[in-house]
Amino acid sequence: MDLNFNKNEDHNKLQLSDLKRRLAKVKLGGGKGRIEKHHAKGKMTARERIDYLLDEGANSIEIGAFAGEEMYQEHGGCPSGGVVVKVGYVKGKQCVVVANDATVKAGAWFPITGKKNLRAQEISIENKLPIIYLVDSAGVYLPMQDEIFPDKEHFGRIFRNNAIMSSMGITQIAAVMGSCVAGGAYLPIMSDEALIVDKTGSIFLAGSYLVKAAIGESIDNETLGGATTHSEISGVTDYKAKDDKDALDKIKNIVDKIGDFDKAGFSRSESKKPIENPDDIYGILPRSRSDQYDMLEIIKRLVDDSEFEQYKEGYGKTILTGYARIDGWAVGIVANQRKVVKTKNGEMQFGGVIYSDSADKATRFIANCNQKKIPLVFLQDVTGFMVGSKSEHGGIIKDGAKMVNAVSNSVVPKFTVVVGNSYGAGNYAMCGKAYDPRLIVAWPSAELAVMSGNSAAKVLLQIEKASLEKSGDPLDSEKEKALFDEIKQRYDNQISPYYAAARLWTDGIIDPLDTRKWISMGIEAANHSPIEKPFNMGVLQV
Repeated sequence: MDLNFNKNEDHNKLQLSDLKRRLAKVKLGGGKGRIEKHHAKGKMTARERIDYLLDEGANSIEIGAFAGEEMYQEHGGCPSGGVVVKVGYVKGKQCVVVANDATVKAGAWFPITGKKNLRAQEISIENKLPIIYLVDSAGVYLPMQDEIFPDKEHFGRIFRNNAIMSSMGITQIAAVMGSCVAGGAYLPIMSDEALIVDKTGSIFLAGSYLVKAAIGESIDNETLGGATTHSEISGVTDYKAKDDKDALDKIKNIVDKIGDFDKAGFSRSESKKPIENPDDIYGILPRSRSDQYDMLEIIKRLVDDSEFEQYKEGYGKTILTGYARIDGWAVGIVANQRKVVKTKNGEMQFGGVIYSDSADKATRFIANCNQKKIPLVFLQDVTGFMVGSKSEHGGIIKDGAKMVNAVSNSVVPKFTVVVGNSYGAGNYAMCGKAYDPRLIVAWPSAELAVMSGNSAAKVLLQIEKASLEKSGDPLDSEKEKALFDEIKQRYDNQISPYYAAARLWTDGIIDPLDTRKWISMGIEAANHSPIEKPFNMGVLQV
């Protein structure tokens, strides 16, 4: 191994250590003190409930672990969005599990909490996966009610989805394991089956204080909406559990009886590990996002047997396309090549840039995968489309539009991994969040923005300089440098993968070595949902 490889490896492993440190902090939710108070009530935490529910030793993936990261600081923060979401296995059956974290503001719903719950439902709907809600929430966080209450993608959309999912035949099971008040009370009761834990679970549209204020009736919460009331008087719930574990055991028994599903029929053979050492990824991936490297070497360390059958290998070289298997599943890979390449005409093309020929190649390959019913995997390290008179005269906008069209209309499931840069229209063409990937994850090395921090700072600095010069207050070189550094620092914070993950622009930040697991579980989930419409790209400017 050369010195550069070792330096890259050290840098990337430090980033991985930072990821693990941040995850450990997130997993504490509202903190150790609140966890202890939670335990004192005889309750398990959200993460403990999920761990107990999911099959021991089986794979699972967590969606939106960093949701809310460094957001709402004036309100005390909202670790993980106050809700834990995992895709895993219950009695061998793949499910989505959603658990309110009552150690974070009593499980109250912040705007990001609503967005994360809707993302969990979206995964369930797209893949027709059973979804299990472990409810323990004080309802909408009132100081921010205007940002979560009335809009299409706010709190109420969840109950609309409950109804739609039920009509689709998607199993929904809810366990009321703590508070379940006001509008939130509809979620468990709009599920197919509802459980409630004795003494700790409660469901009511208005608690005892509000009842007293509204109609003058004096009643305690347990009598108003506790487990006995709803299991034996109102009939609102279907099962009464003596404690958290009893409720979770009942859920396991219910899931165990669910029948098999229709399959999409994606190709899977015996899983094989890559021949090339996946650990090498840390040394191949450069420290700087502007440095060149061979994406083919990354692919060889992600796919079974390190076998990658390239499509149009000698054409459109700044995008790699080809067929492979990941954990046995057949996939079509579309990846940005990050090294400078030479065309047949002897011209040099920049790595990470999409040219007309590479966009044309990717479009054709995406169409082929749709025809063959092969899931698509996008590996992003893209700075955007090529600019300049030669590209414009050659129709780069037309070729880029064709690629975006193919990605948009693709009917096979798509999975996106942000390896490095994800800038501008390149993010769109390479299946960014707006283009409905079934799952989208970032490596710690990722950057998501309109352009790089350095480029953006230069543009914004020029605008600021022109404004100051007009006002008769030009910058000297020292002030110019200080302003550039200030703008770049602000912009760099926003292109961080943690900034993106906090806002659910990605489903998570992962160790590169977990990529195979995420894609494999994602395709397994997608295989629950047969493709219902043909691939059609509509009208194209050919």
